[in-house]
Amino acid sequence: MAKAPDTPVSFDTKPYDWTHWKLELDGDVATLAMNIQEDGGMRPGYELKLNSYDMGVDIELYDAVCRVTFEHPEAKTVVVTSALDRVFCSGANIYMLASSSHPFKVNFCKYTNETRCSLEEPEMPTFIAALNGACAGGGYELAMACEQVYLIDDGSSAVSLPEVPLLGVLPGTGGLTRLIDKRKVRRDLADVFCTKAEGFRSRDAVKGRFVDGSFPRSKWADGITKVAREAADAYTGPTGTGIEWTPLVDTVTETGLIWDHVTLEMDRTGRTATLTVKAPTEVPPADADSLHAAGAAAWSLAAFRELERAIFHLRFNHLDLGLILIKTTGDGANVVAWDEKLAELAAGGDWLAIRTLAFQRRTLRRLDNMSRSMFALIEEGNAFSGVLFELALSADRSYMFLDDNGENAVTLGSANHGRHSMSNGTSRLANRFFGEPDTLAELLENTSPIDAEEAEELGLVTMSPDDIDWEDDVRIAIEERASMSPDALTGMEQNLRYCGGESMDNRIYGRLTAWQNWIFQRPNAVGDAGALTLYGQPERPVFDFRRT
Repeated sequence: MAKAPDTPVSFDTKPYDWTHWKLELDGDVATLAMNIQEDGGMRPGYELKLNSYDMGVDIELYDAVCRVTFEHPEAKTVVVTSALDRVFCSGANIYMLASSSHPFKVNFCKYTNETRCSLEEPEMPTFIAALNGACAGGGYELAMACEQVYLIDDGSSAVSLPEVPLLGVLPGTGGLTRLIDKRKVRRDLADVFCTKAEGFRSRDAVKGRFVDGSFPRSKWADGITKVAREAADAYTGPTGTGIEWTPLVDTVTETGLIWDHVTLEMDRTGRTATLTVKAPTEVPPADADSLHAAGAAAWSLAAFRELERAIFHLRFNHLDLGLILIKTTGDGANVVAWDEKLAELAAGGDWLAIRTLAFQRRTLRRLDNMSRSMFALIEEGNAFSGVLFELALSADRSYMFLDDNGENAVTLGSANHGRHSMSNGTSRLANRFFGEPDTLAELLENTSPIDAEEAEELGLVTMSPDDIDWEDDVRIAIEERASMSPDALTGMEQNLRYCGGESMDNRIYGRLTAWQNWIFQRPNAVGDAGALTLYGQPERPVFDFRRT
């Protein structure tokens, strides 16, 4: 199948008038129903039959999840189900995948993975998958991201991961990892399941822990209602009165994109992008009421929403920009002040503060997971303090200008002590100083401004060139990086960015995704006679049976 050209991806949505999702609210229980429109694909060339999804469907899903959690925090339980009879979801649309470029497939899977990981965050409501029909591939992966999974017992509906036997690829949205890590399915049973295209119906699915329970069709509605009610009653997370999740406006310039707190400048000749985040200019809110009055415009939320949007644009719409130069501007003391007030309000149980911190953590993890080189440039007037110093810790290298008077400084705060953990569960500071517990302990006690010379001595930055060397050192580093193989750099960076133990999320991105990316390029999947290429055709795939 010919590869369709990658069309620019827009992340704008029509809230509550989504094309593919319907949201209903009943007190503290919300129902999010898939109603995927066959002719509603993001680009021409395929139909979204049987509730199969594409990127547009998942953009709407993420928007719906954000609106439930910020506009309707009274919802303690969210039931994810289908508006179609006898079909929950058949997964990612195969014709969309087969006609997509390799980079698009990779970024599509990464985005959907991150959306599903967001459902599992401890600050979120309890998500329950109510599978009212057949559930395959990415549909079952979405279900597994929910805390509980229930399958209708109607004699035909089943859960399945048919990617290996039917398409010659892997379940690309965390399915293999969640089977054994989260659902604790026995390894040999998981092996049978993942090579059995038709999957398991309710009896075997319950027995093998592939689902948590089932109800016959006659008792389905009452059964799911009871389960949702019990989950809401047991919920102990944050609740309250919501804020308006105001739309982001992407202002396009000749050289990039601009928002209120974030700018993205692109140098296509040098294949670099400069990402600048501004510190808050106003003092933090005095109390929870003030934070709620500011709503989505509060710096702590608005800046990270804009940073997230910039990350999305870089991933999908600017593949040629291989090096991100991260900068900050403003007063770092204001950043630390906002961090401390937000932490204080969260400790007091304020739902908005709690979920704002969770959103910051999620966005920073997206940055960690970028398939781009990242250099932090810490110049005079920088605001690399508190949570914004996490940007420097996320970067592959950091260059800090050594000024004459020592005013160019960074400051650590409680936000750097693990509040915004990486996907492997460790703080970026602990990740940086893995195996150096004494150094880490010393840094955790340091709340004073740290100048460039001291920062390099402590290991907080890579280099601290002075005014004589700064321009040349940075220029040479940028030019060298831009000249290297992007494939080798991506592999190298992802291996070096995480150390120590692993988590389920970490394994999804670092192991499953890496194998999937390799398989997506292999002839057995995407060659002229590959399984993904020939899906839906009368010809059978022809495999090269040599193991690699």
